[in-house]
Amino acid sequence: MEMQNSSNNEFIGDAGAVVQIGTMHGPISLTSPKQALPLPRQLPLPVGGFVNRVDSLAILDHSLTTESGTSAVSTVTGAPGVGKTALVVHWAHRVRGRFPDGDLYIDLGGFGPGAPLSAAQALDGFLRALNVPKESIPVTLAERSALFRSLVDGKRMLVVLDNADNTATVRPLLPGAPGCFVVITSRSSLSGLVTREGAARVTLRLLSPAEAVTLLGQVIGTARVASEPEAAAHIAALCGYLPLVLRVVAGRVVDRPGLALADLVAELEGEQHRLDFLTSGDEDELSDVRAAFSWSYHALSPESQEAFRLIGVHPGQEFSTEAAMAMFDSIDQRATRRLLDTLSSTHLLQEVSSGRYRLHDLLRTYAQERLREETSPRDRTLAVRRLLSWYLLTADAGRRVILPHSHEVDTVPVERFVIPAFTDAEAAMAWFEVERRNILLALEQAMDAGQYDIAWKLPVVTDGFFELHSYWEDWENVHRTGAEAARVLGDRLGEASNLFALGDADMRGDRRESAIANYESAVAYAREADDAWLTGFSLRGIGMVQEQMGDREEAREYFEAALEVFRGGGVPRGEGMALLSLGNLAADLGRLDEAVSLGTRAVEVFAGINDEWSQAWGTLPLARALMELGQGAEARESLTRAARTFGRFKDQRSLAMTVATLGDVHHRLGDATAARDSWLSAAELYAFLGENVEGELLREKAREGA
Repeated sequence: MEMQNSSNNEFIGDAGAVVQIGTMHGPISLTSPKQALPLPRQLPLPVGGFVNRVDSLAILDHSLTTESGTSAVSTVTGAPGVGKTALVVHWAHRVRGRFPDGDLYIDLGGFGPGAPLSAAQALDGFLRALNVPKESIPVTLAERSALFRSLVDGKRMLVVLDNADNTATVRPLLPGAPGCFVVITSRSSLSGLVTREGAARVTLRLLSPAEAVTLLGQVIGTARVASEPEAAAHIAALCGYLPLVLRVVAGRVVDRPGLALADLVAELEGEQHRLDFLTSGDEDELSDVRAAFSWSYHALSPESQEAFRLIGVHPGQEFSTEAAMAMFDSIDQRATRRLLDTLSSTHLLQEVSSGRYRLHDLLRTYAQERLREETSPRDRTLAVRRLLSWYLLTADAGRRVILPHSHEVDTVPVERFVIPAFTDAEAAMAWFEVERRNILLALEQAMDAGQYDIAWKLPVVTDGFFELHSYWEDWENVHRTGAEAARVLGDRLGEASNLFALGDADMRGDRRESAIANYESAVAYAREADDAWLTGFSLRGIGMVQEQMGDREEAREYFEAALEVFRGGGVPRGEGMALLSLGNLAADLGRLDEAVSLGTRAVEVFAGINDEWSQAWGTLPLARALMELGQGAEARESLTRAARTFGRFKDQRSLAMTVATLGDVHHRLGDATAARDSWLSAAELYAFLGENVEGELLREKAREGA
């Protein structure tokens, strides 16, 4: 019986990050779950040229300093463009030092493009920011809300909920303890929060004439305003005393230093008269600001005007330079940046971070209005097609980096687009995290625009992103949409691709009959399309469900059928996974030599295609079989390698399973100390994942030594 002193192990990182795995050759580097993320500091940059709204800021200050429990929530309401977000972000930066546990910010999108965020989606983001493992985020809204309240209890955190459209969305996002402070902006009154939660209310009015003139002077220069005070006051009135509109008009004035303010008044009034003549006079959201926007828009070059219009195509709140290039039908990044910089410098666009831009809701409405009036339906359709194609191609490029052996489908021609070159899987995953909301909105846009081929392909190429990041609800929803789009086209491959993923989702949700139905449909359609990858993995999926239901013979037949398809179609990773499934069955039936043979072949297949994660995954059942056959030293060595791999991939759940199994191996080899250390380390990992039952079982094993 072999024994090894576990004190010889090495580790990299702080002691809180150590996972004790007994015998190992070389170090293992892991990140401490508790230190994986810094304190959340999510406030966006404050808007430049802020006019000090003394009374409104005083109300927020007073709400913060009062000891009453009703001070936990404040609402800032007002008309679009009045400066609600600017006020709150300005104030929040002033007081963020009083919140040592961090600040959370989210734009709920209540009045922007696309559907607003749900409370569940917002909580998902907050929980991730608070370092909750993605695998441990609860499914239901009630559970997410309860976990959020538990995490922030006793902390002093600032929470900013921007652009809320109703109280029902806001309430689950409220902490339960008075130590946190919540500020909410909305166009609605949110009176229910005042009545029930005792929220302090700030109703943001239009700027006063004096404040409006002050803001104008901050942008174009106080001397210029002071030289023509009456004209400056008239301009402020023509801009409706709205900060957004004043910044837009002032931004154009800066570019015309020789323009007298009196002449600007005449031009704005002339634009208003022209629009009055052209329009029916019906009130709409832009009725008070259209003249100012129109004057600024017509002062742009034709190229910049077209760029502004085309930005109205984007379905999301933010977009990147590369997405803009697709909308502009450009492969020249410098030229695109110049156009975006021009629009930013004139306040028609806001650069929120390097290479990322945002269009205010009112300006988006105006851009879309200009797009309908000045761009042909054909050109609008082409712009939408280019943008959706860019998202499809970029997501597929990310898929190829992180999941090179996943299902591949023909996309669209790539020659006309600039696609980011992802250096590694981490970069691809980071891009997806930033663009996830836009991807969901792009899918909706594809359906609305009748771009059904992109609508079924986009869920397929992003499947692994949603699954790996544990966005389970989004994962299912995108594939339901993808299947619907494929049915509209009568595209069997598209339908099969999405039904297969829905089968996976059903199996994960223990909906076995539905899973089998989706897999069987996927098999039928995939065979029509002669897609070996999809056929084989769907057959294997049916086998896995049959195995769960206890019908091992039926499962074995499906696994063997899948293996035959994979080998015939040249799908090596599928071959390895089918061999693993057959090996698991053999082990369950006590045929350990067969299990080891099948598992060894599977791991060899994965090694042959340089699939490190699958190689580590295949090691788990193989090591269990080796242990039962008395080959503990070999099992220990292979599990140690697997642990390093899962640590490098930051796959905490697989790491927990590996370390727990390693504890069993150490116990079988007679090394009680290493066994106890491994079980306790695995228990810590399971506790971090929120899987307390597994963790307690392992602690009990460690206490009893068996």
